[in-house]
Amino acid sequence: MSLLRDIWGSATRLPIAVLVWMLGILVPANLGILFFLGEPVSLVVAVLALGALAANGVVMVVDRGFSNAMALPHVALWVPLAAVLLHALVVRDDVTGGYAAYLEAVLVVNAISLVFDVRDSKAWLDGERATF
Repeated sequence: MSLLRDIWGSATRLPIAVLVWMLGILVPANLGILFFLGEPVSLVVAVLALGALAANGVVMVVDRGFSNAMALPHVALWVPLAAVLLHALVVRDDVTGGYAAYLEAVLVVNAISLVFDVRDSKAWLDGERATF
C-alpha cells in the first residue's frame, strides 16, 4: 500500500470526535499564530506550536499512520509553550486585544490536548506502539 493510503486508512479508523477535534480545533488553533507574526513572543509561540505539528508529520510518515508516538512532540513542545503563553498573558503588558484572546484560546486548547497526550505518551513509553 502507498504511504498516503496507509495514513488515510489510519485516520479513518480514528473516532469521528478525535478527527473533529484534531482537524477542526487543534490544528487550526495552532496554525492561527501565523496571523499574529510580529506580535510579542509570536516567533517563540510559532516555533513551539508549529514544531509539534511538524514533528507529527514525521511520526505519521515513520509509523505510516496515527500512533501514540504523536503525543510525544506535544508534551515536549507544548508544556514549554504553556509556560510561554502564561508568561505572555500574565506578566507582559504588551499582549492585549485579539492577540491576547488568541493566546488564551491556544492555551486552553493545548491544555485539553495535553491531558490526553500525557496518557498517550505513557502508553507509547510502556510499549503500545501500534498504529491506529
